[in-house]
Order: sequence, then structure tokens, then C-alpha cells
Amino acid sequence: MSLELKNITKRVGAEVTIYDTSLVLEEGSFNTLLGPTLAGKTTLMQLMAGLDRPTAGDIWFRGTNVTGVPVQKRNVSMVYQQFINYPNLTVFENIASPLRVAGLAAAEIDRRVKQAAELLRLTPMLQRRPNELSGGQQQRTAIARAIVKDSDLILLDEPLANLDYKLREELRDELPRFFAGRNCIVVYATTEPTEALLFSGNTATLSAGRVTQFGPTAEIYRRPADLVSARVFSDPPINTATVTKRGREVLVGETIRLPVGAAAAAIPDGKYTIGIRPHHIRPQARNGSIAAIEGTVLLAELSGSESALHVDLDGQTWVSQSHGIHPFKVGSRAKLYVDMDHAFFFDLEGRLVLGSG
Repeated sequence: MSLELKNITKRVGAEVTIYDTSLVLEEGSFNTLLGPTLAGKTTLMQLMAGLDRPTAGDIWFRGTNVTGVPVQKRNVSMVYQQFINYPNLTVFENIASPLRVAGLAAAEIDRRVKQAAELLRLTPMLQRRPNELSGGQQQRTAIARAIVKDSDLILLDEPLANLDYKLREELRDELPRFFAGRNCIVVYATTEPTEALLFSGNTATLSAGRVTQFGPTAEIYRRPADLVSARVFSDPPINTATVTKRGREVLVGETIRLPVGAAAAAIPDGKYTIGIRPHHIRPQARNGSIAAIEGTVLLAELSGSESALHVDLDGQTWVSQSHGIHPFKVGSRAKLYVDMDHAFFFDLEGRLVLGSG
């Protein structure tokens, strides 16, 4: 059984917020909606939940057309980035509230609440009220209330965005395992490609109201169908340039010549858009099809154990991201090494011709 969106669109006045979209989300699956702010993730979730109705198209759930069926008549839970709790209830009662409405026995309510509280690190706070909690603790309470319900459809709209780094990392690892083996469909919206990769499962990439690709997360990351999907799934942004491929060389602008990777040698000569993720451009050479480039450092960022360089290459800005501390001074010349075996080649319409990231 599944949740199926059949050619749905959504308009607000003259503006199209969701273009013609068809998706099938299978029961027991963990699905990520990945895209930048205003890509349409929240709107799509509201349509799935029954909080809004599509302008055209149908939504089917477990073989029944539920288009227009309000959220109150569906077994759905949704958590937004902005937490919502009942201020007059304790944390325990906040989490338990949907279970009491469902008429569950007291012992079952107690078991489920404590299980969710343990996952969300809320056990010591069960008798507190929301005004006695930090913002992160209140958000965890809202998440616990959603997952304790055993809904058929659980929608999580950037729910970890307001949590501290350490807890966010822990929950990224634990949430998919918490839902494993359940008969629900989980949909998780995020702007962060790293989250999608950590969750695995399936990912739908969104851009400007369009689902550009949907499928197993690792597959979409390694083989984006087009340049738009590749850009959605790259942070820092993927480096791109219009290039000319001639034999075993790629010409970038007037002066930069790069050897093609082994696989790219077989594609026809001509113009392409090349795409190279920042972590395949490094200050140190490694094994593989490596090409050296040199440019002027525009920005050097050190973050923990990683270094990021923004480099001007004859008028184009490329970004390098690498492990370790690599101090470069702004304005200095930097020599970097490009792994051409991980370069994407797109045709001039943006469709993938070759590449595996």
C-alpha cells in the first residue's frame, strides 16, 4: 500500500507553487524532500496531509482517493520547524495527548510516552511545562508527540533545525531506526544534502515548485538526472562551467585545460556543462584522474577539521572543500587538484550525459 500523488498541481492566485507532480511513497519507507527554502517542500507536505487541497490532480492513500479529505479525518502527524505545544500541560501530557484522544489504555499510553521521551532525551523533563523548557526541548516535545501516535503518515518539516548540533547529529542517526519496521510512511523535509544522505531511504529533489528527481538517495546523489538536481544535492554548491571537450582534453575558458576522466574520453567532442563537487577539488593530489589548476584565493574558511577555498579561475569562482587545515591567504595563488573521474558532464540543456559523484 502507498501514498500516491497523481499529477497534482497547486496554484495560489496566478502563481504556481507546485507544478505537475506524480510521486509514489511506499508503506514503511523513509522519504526526504530536499530543496532550498521556497522550493515547495512545506506546500507539498500540506497537500499530503490534507491541510490543503491541490488545484488539480488526486491524492490516493492505501487505494482510496483522499483528495479533499481534511486532516482531522486522516491518521496523520506533522511537525513544523516552529514547535507547537500545549502550554498548560506537562511534557508527559503533551506527548500523551493524541493517545488519550484515541482512547488508548493508560498502561499503553505510559509505555509509548516513555519510549518516545527516551529517544528524544526528555525523560528528566516529563513533569515540566513548556515554559520551563528551552526552545530545543520544546521542539523535541513536539516531535515526540508526533511520533508517539503511530500515524499512517508522519510529516517532519525541518524538525531538527532549531536543535543544538550534538543532539541534531544523534537524532539524525536514530530517527530512521525508530521508524524501521513500522507500517507508516515518513516524509522528512530538509535544505541540507548531508541530512538526506544520512537518512538514506528515498529522496525527492525540489526546485522552484518542481520535483526534479525521485528515487534511492545514494543513486540520486551519485547520478543526478540533470544539473538542477545536482545543484540541489550539493552543499557547498557544485562547481560548474561551460567547457569544450576535444579528444582527451577539456577546455575551460581560454587558458585552462583539463584531462578528461577515463569514462568521459568516450563521449563525443563538443560543448558541455561540467559539474564538479567541491570535495573533488583539493589542495593535495590523490590517486585517480587528477588535473592541476591554479587560481587566486578570494576567500579561505576554516571550520573544525575542514578547509574551504573560493578561488578565481580566469573570471570563474570555484570552491574547494577538503579535510584538514590548509591555510591560504586571500589574494595568494593556490594550486588545486581536480579529480576528473568524478566530474559530471551535462548537455547544454542540463541533462546528464556522464558522471558518477
